[in-house]
Amino acid sequence: MINNLDISNFIEDFSNSCSKVQIKDFNKGETITTFLVNRNQFCILISGTADLVRYDYNGNRIVTEHFSNNSIFGEIFYQINTNSEFLVEAKEKCKVLLFSYDDINEKCKSNCSFHKKLVSYFPNLVITKITDLTSRIELLSRRSTRDKLLGYFNLLSKQKGKTFTLPFSITELANYLAVDRSSMTRELSTLKKENFIKQDRNKITLLY
Repeated sequence: MINNLDISNFIEDFSNSCSKVQIKDFNKGETITTFLVNRNQFCILISGTADLVRYDYNGNRIVTEHFSNNSIFGEIFYQINTNSEFLVEAKEKCKVLLFSYDDINEKCKSNCSFHKKLVSYFPNLVITKITDLTSRIELLSRRSTRDKLLGYFNLLSKQKGKTFTLPFSITELANYLAVDRSSMTRELSTLKKENFIKQDRNKITLLY
């Protein structure tokens, strides 16, 4: 949650007032954006869900982040060394606001008043993103597969309640948590036997 900022109103005002903003629709499976060197784009996912994907040298698809409504992403939050290293792919129909960080201090042709507000709002947007990335780093720093699973489930439960649907397939979840898929599957089975969780395909209910 962004402190002192209603993200829905922010997006509506921003998109209606600023000539430098783009609002685009994407269908499931389409590439929303490719992270490019020196572009400094930032995006806000207005609706839908999407994944930040990286492909390794063997062509394996690795999900590094999952985005839902009001998520923020773009090159400004990552060290980009080569073009096309990261892709953001739509998991369903999405609407996205796209803007260049380089345009923050440049006036629109229409000299919109809202553009000035962006300068004061932007630190809150960045703080929110940093908080999300910090949570991910903390999650990946956990040593065992069990701790990573429970840590991730706890994060989802804070957002969605005790019962939630995983945004990933089992293979994608293993990649996201940087664990072996077979080991993770065994650990999920153990957590069910020990009554830590109840699982129905991708739906998880925490029992503790």
